[in-house]
Amino acid sequence: MASPSNVASSPTGGNGHFKRTVGFYGLMFISLGSIIGSGWLLGALNAAKVAGPASLISWVLAAAMLAVLALIHAELGAAYPVAGGTARFPLFAFGGLAGFIAGWSSWLQAVAIAPIEVEASLAYLDNIAWVKDNLNLLNEDGTLTGSGLAWASLLMVIFTVVNIVGVKLLSESNTITVLWKTAVPLLTVIVLVPLSFHGSNFGAGGGFMPFGLHGVFQALPLGVVFALQGFEQCIQLAAEAAQPKKDLSRAVLVAMGIGAVVYILLEIAFIGSLDPAALVHGWADPIAKGDFGPYATLAIAAGAGWLAYILYVDAFVSPAGTGLIYVGTSARLTYALGRDKQIPGVFGKLSVRGVPLWSIVLAFVIGELAFLPFPSWSILVSVVTSATAVMYAFAPVSLAALRKRDPGRERPYLTPFAPVLAPLGFVFANLIIYWSGWDVNYKIGIAIVIGLVVFAVTRVFQNPATREKLDLKAAQWVVPWFAGLVILGYLGRYNNSTDEPSAMILPDGVDVLIIAAFAVAVYYWAVACARPAAEVTAAVEREQIELENQPEITTA
Repeated sequence: MASPSNVASSPTGGNGHFKRTVGFYGLMFISLGSIIGSGWLLGALNAAKVAGPASLISWVLAAAMLAVLALIHAELGAAYPVAGGTARFPLFAFGGLAGFIAGWSSWLQAVAIAPIEVEASLAYLDNIAWVKDNLNLLNEDGTLTGSGLAWASLLMVIFTVVNIVGVKLLSESNTITVLWKTAVPLLTVIVLVPLSFHGSNFGAGGGFMPFGLHGVFQALPLGVVFALQGFEQCIQLAAEAAQPKKDLSRAVLVAMGIGAVVYILLEIAFIGSLDPAALVHGWADPIAKGDFGPYATLAIAAGAGWLAYILYVDAFVSPAGTGLIYVGTSARLTYALGRDKQIPGVFGKLSVRGVPLWSIVLAFVIGELAFLPFPSWSILVSVVTSATAVMYAFAPVSLAALRKRDPGRERPYLTPFAPVLAPLGFVFANLIIYWSGWDVNYKIGIAIVIGLVVFAVTRVFQNPATREKLDLKAAQWVVPWFAGLVILGYLGRYNNSTDEPSAMILPDGVDVLIIAAFAVAVYYWAVACARPAAEVTAAVEREQIELENQPEITTA
């Protein structure tokens, strides 16, 4: 084991090393703060509009699916506590090409969320009369004005500065924010249920399941999965955890459990508190257009105007808090790609403060570029959800492959029933991608191709003797897998680019079985393709500076 002085001059290419300063609660709040953001303010409404009362099933189903993936990430994070873990686990198991595609997908979803949350904050604030009259944040079509762009940029600067100062400040500032973000949704449930709960709403507008299973599944990428995702964010900061082997798995599972309970309770409160008269003609418009947020509207209708003011504040705090986290975690993913020489090496360097400075700066620049007009919150959420599911899909196959190829690794947490849950988790991730729709997934495919161009150009300028092996044999399953999903999506009933039933070849129910069968076949093919044990061991050993050489310390 290297001495601390050796660590400081590590081959990261920078002058410092990550500092292990974040304890269990800091890690847990990082993940919980990622889960509770703008999704809770709009997720319930979007789900109810396409699924009716059965949106409750959507939330329970999403929670169950993501819980399986959380269990898998918990084992990987504890066994391999490296920065940007979701990008590194597939690299260990399948080599440079598969690792890059996984890391690029992770980076795409992470770097897009901060600007999404900033825009959500400003959109909520723009509904306040004083803000609208004096700050003029949004145009009539919902896009940012010049003033709005300036305020959005200021928020991104603040997020960036907090991350540059260090992860301990990020953790401490986030802890306070998350306590608020968790308390307000629970307060909303406690207030609305006794004041204005209508049990009849759960059978109104066509019954409990007015749109069938199609509606239940369609709700998932329209904000439900987006709201619950983020449990893995503490894993991206694993190299800065004080006791990663002890705390990471607990942080992931506790955050996921709390988030799932909060969101399910919110959906119950939302449906029960709607005006029954608004549901007579169905679920298309359960809340009047132009109202400032569904829960604020319900609070005012229930005579709890004071709660509406709290919700106005939270409409800014929740998205902003999540944006703060994602600037940091997207920077760690950039660092992982840079350290593994999959993008220019400057992004794999650390400052003397132990933060990936250039990666944080890149997250800020990309966030600024993302402040371009988007068609709608829902469409952008669907894109991020699909990219996240691609990232999640690499975890189950990596777990199975690494258990097989790296059996001697200490695993402080073991995923229960892994031979069953790992393939099931891969099926779940594939279903989420499919439900996002062909019109979303082909765009993700284009983004991956753009990433591969960056990857190829980076390799051209690298020393062939030192660059990471492509391992095309180990990655042979990746392109057929995603191409197959895109084709099945085009044939399925979630192809939002057409309303023609004739273009939807796969019927409801049967499509789910076909996707599941396809995913299982790809899963076992992928595991069989994993790199030989010696190459996996060599890849992991190159990360020993993060896995072993930094002493664990205890923090409050």
